[in-house]
Amino acid sequence: MTRTRPATTPRRSATTDDLLAVSWRFEPRDYVLAHLLDQHRFLTTDQIAAVLFTSPRTCRNRLNVLRQLGFIDWFMPVHPVTGRLPVHWVPGRLSARYVALYHGRPAPSSRALREARDGYPSAATRVGHLAHADGVNQFFIDLLAYSRHHPQARLTRWWSAGRTYAKVDHNTRPDAHGVWTDDDREVAFFLEHDTGSESHPARAAKLTGYRTLQDKGPAWPVLFWLPSATIETNLHRHFASLAGGTLGVLIATAARDHAEAHGGPAGPVWTVVGNGRRRLRLAELPGPPGPEGPFHPGPPEPDEDPLYLLRDDAPPTPA
Repeated sequence: MTRTRPATTPRRSATTDDLLAVSWRFEPRDYVLAHLLDQHRFLTTDQIAAVLFTSPRTCRNRLNVLRQLGFIDWFMPVHPVTGRLPVHWVPGRLSARYVALYHGRPAPSSRALREARDGYPSAATRVGHLAHADGVNQFFIDLLAYSRHHPQARLTRWWSAGRTYAKVDHNTRPDAHGVWTDDDREVAFFLEHDTGSESHPARAAKLTGYRTLQDKGPAWPVLFWLPSATIETNLHRHFASLAGGTLGVLIATAARDHAEAHGGPAGPVWTVVGNGRRRLRLAELPGPPGPEGPFHPGPPEPDEDPLYLLRDDAPPTPA
């Protein structure tokens, strides 16, 4: 009697783009990181640790594991004067596929992934670009870190410059847009992150676009996040000297050297131009999200919360 060998099912091998085969190795915060990197291009190790980990060492170890899996990648930029800068983490093959499929988009091709991957270090080598992008990201990272220790506070929307430009108005280019809640107060705002390289007239020139937007859409406060209290004081004097003032645009300023010891951007560090009697908390600024309209994105949706996938109170995603 001839014994036949039973048919066997070939073992499935995990390819570099096979999400299903390695899905058991991913945690909820890995998926949160994928969305953050997709929306904001790159984050440093310290920034990721501040919002998703309790230990910098655990963070570094986990990021290295994710890199080995092809979920994320990294590059180390070099400054022409100060030398090597901190490692910056960017989307990898698997995280890019995951985010695309999560949003119902076709998974990116190998060529598209390669071009995007090569674009990160090239963008970061433009003079001043990386420092500015890191600074914008750090503003929101500080808010997220604050909310980890203050459960009543939450960053319910964080839009990049590109997304804000596409969603709000093509004549205005804020560095970012956010919605911040603290207890029963809520404020929507535009961010102008200032590295200290611009003149006061250049800062004031930005108000024309915001005035145009205010006539058609949201009249949210514009936050000038400045490097020093000296620049902040001089900027207030410059606004006061202008014939048209701030053109009716609500401007609030804060200095990073002052905010560092006063709760960061969430704390009582904001001064409204023309009404500098006291510094306000971010949530105390007048700027309700308001209803949706042609040039108005309206209030944030639950899944716009950057930490949405980690929330116990998040509603289920519609089928």
